[in-house]
Amino acid sequence: MGIELDFAAVLAQWPLLLKGMAWTLGLTAVSAVLGVALGVACAWARTQGPAALGWLAAAYVELIRNTPFIVQLFFVFFGLPAAGVKLTPELASVIAMVVNLGAYAAEIVRAGVEATPRGQFEAAASLALSRAQTFVHVVLPPALRKVWPALTSQIIIVMLGSAVCGQIATEELSYAANLIQSRNFRAFEAFIVATALYLLMSMAVRALLNWAGPRFIFGGRRG
Repeated sequence: MGIELDFAAVLAQWPLLLKGMAWTLGLTAVSAVLGVALGVACAWARTQGPAALGWLAAAYVELIRNTPFIVQLFFVFFGLPAAGVKLTPELASVIAMVVNLGAYAAEIVRAGVEATPRGQFEAAASLALSRAQTFVHVVLPPALRKVWPALTSQIIIVMLGSAVCGQIATEELSYAANLIQSRNFRAFEAFIVATALYLLMSMAVRALLNWAGPRFIFGGRRG
């Protein structure tokens, strides 16, 4: 007997799929901005900050990079309430995604910063720029240019990793697909559609970041 596929039964639930995509993209957008900012701060701490701050950033990076994202998510959502911090599923998802992306972005940005020629630091010093001005205006833009493809890929990985946020009832795309298959028992079709939508979102987000980076993040500056 052949398998009878019924994608119409899944696509008929398009409002749920659109809502799931919207939540996935929204979580990714917020996490990308805050996570990259956290990563840049940690990269600064490890390369130019005080020693104690650098050690603290290094400990954070190693802790997050060596534990599963789902464990981090469950700690935020189930662990923090034990300390009196109650979070919605959506807020817990954002916090976990930001913390996760921040650790990986820190190492990516640090690699770009450490590849900066010493001559740029000397040039900045000759212009009487402060350490903060040197990092923000002289070091960071060319560093981001060097590592932007890797940073973009990490943001995509975090977006795809958001699929586990459905485990705490965050209404992202995988949650929507699971809800649809529970209603019509078309699990195969539901997750094929979800896979296609994740692929489309990944391609769209990558294209957007590749377009936006040179124009708004490090545009016009030369390393």
